[in-house]
Amino acid sequence: MSEPGTRRVVVTGLGAVSSAGIGAAEFTAAIRAGAPTTSEISSFDTTGFPHVHAGEVKDFEPREWLRRIDPGQWGRSSQFAASAARLAVADAGLAEEDLAAARAGSVMGTTSGESAVIEELVAEWAADSLKSMTPGRVAAAPAGRIAAAVNHELGLTGEALTLATACSASNYALGYAYDMVAGGDADYMLAGGADSLNRWAHAGFFRLGALAEEVCRPFDVDRSGILTAEGGVALLLEPYERAVARGARMYAEVLGYSVNCDAEHMVHPDPTSIAACIRDAHRNAGVTPEQIDYICAHGTGTRTNDATEVAAAREVFGDCIPPISSIKSIIGHTMGAASGFGALICCQALYEGFLPPTANVEQVDPALGAGVDPVPGSARPARPQVVENHGFAFGGNNAITILGRVS
Repeated sequence: MSEPGTRRVVVTGLGAVSSAGIGAAEFTAAIRAGAPTTSEISSFDTTGFPHVHAGEVKDFEPREWLRRIDPGQWGRSSQFAASAARLAVADAGLAEEDLAAARAGSVMGTTSGESAVIEELVAEWAADSLKSMTPGRVAAAPAGRIAAAVNHELGLTGEALTLATACSASNYALGYAYDMVAGGDADYMLAGGADSLNRWAHAGFFRLGALAEEVCRPFDVDRSGILTAEGGVALLLEPYERAVARGARMYAEVLGYSVNCDAEHMVHPDPTSIAACIRDAHRNAGVTPEQIDYICAHGTGTRTNDATEVAAAREVFGDCIPPISSIKSIIGHTMGAASGFGALICCQALYEGFLPPTANVEQVDPALGAGVDPVPGSARPARPQVVENHGFAFGGNNAITILGRVS
C-alpha cells in the first residue's frame, strides 16, 4: 500500500448493476431491507441441475445505460462494468469531459471474465467447427476487455487493468486504485468488478458440493452453500483535497488494505493466513482491532468458509468480534464483483448510518462460538466509524480493505 504522507483518498461515486437493482440507491435499499433477490435461473438451460436458483440481473438493457460503446461488440461482463462505472461517475457529480481530461483510469476484478461469450463460442465450435466461431464474439472474449470497456465508455486515457484474482478481485482492484490515487499517479480511478452468470461456473460449484438448493444462509446452523450470481460494481476514488475543492459528497475514506496468498489449498481457506491479512490491513490503515465497528464478511454460506472466516476473526479480535454480516445472503455470490459490492455497501453504511444485514438466519451456528452477531434480518441503525471488508478466493488469495467515515 502507499507510504504514509501521501494523499488521502475518498470514495465519491458508487455504481451497481445487480439482482438487487441498478444504481447505488436501489441496491442499498434492497440490502437494507434484507429480502433475498435471487430467483430461478432464466439465462441458460438448467435441465439436469437439481439447484436452479441464482442472483440474476433481470431485464438489463445495456443501451439504457451506455452512451459510447456498442453493446453488441462487448460481452455481458463488460456491459455490467461499463454501466456501473457510468453510474458511479454520475453519482459523483462529475462532468464526463472533466473526467476524460484528467489522469483517470480503471481497474476491475473478475473471476470468469467474459464467461457468457466463451460459452457461446464453445457451443458454436461444438456444433460445427473452430472455423464456425463468430469473429466478433471471438474479439469480445478476452477478460481484459472488462476494464477496457470502462475506459472506452467514459473516454478515459489512463490505465485500464483487469485483475483475475477470482472472488477477492474487487478488493484487489480497490487496493490498486487506492495506491494510484494516493501516490499521485492518478487523479481519479474507477475500481470494482464484474462477472456474468454462466452454466459452467454453476456446474463447477455444484460438482464441488458448494451450491445451496434455494437459499443462502451464511452463519446459520443449517447453511448449505452459495448461490451463484452476476453483476457489476464500480467505486470512484479521488484525492480528498480535490473532492473538498469541488464540493463532492464523500461516502467514505479508503484508509488502507492488505493482500496475501497462502497457496495452501485450492478451495479450503486458511484461517492463519486470513488473520495475518486482517492484521496487516489494520496496520496499513493505522487502526486497531478495537476501532473496527463492522465486518462485511466474505460469508459465502458454505460450512467451511463461514467457520474459517469466524475463526480467523477470532484470532484477531478475540471474543469481541464486531458485528459481521454477509450480503451474499441477499444477492448471491457475484464472484469477481463480490467484494466490490461489499465495499459499496460499507461506504453506504458509513455515510447513511446502518449495519448491513444477513438474510435467512434462523439460528446462528453454535459451533462458530460465542459472540457472533450476523445482524440477522434487516439493517440495524448504527453509526460505524471504521469498517472492514473481506474478500477471499480460490488458491488462498485474500484481500482486506478498510474504510472509514470521512472526518
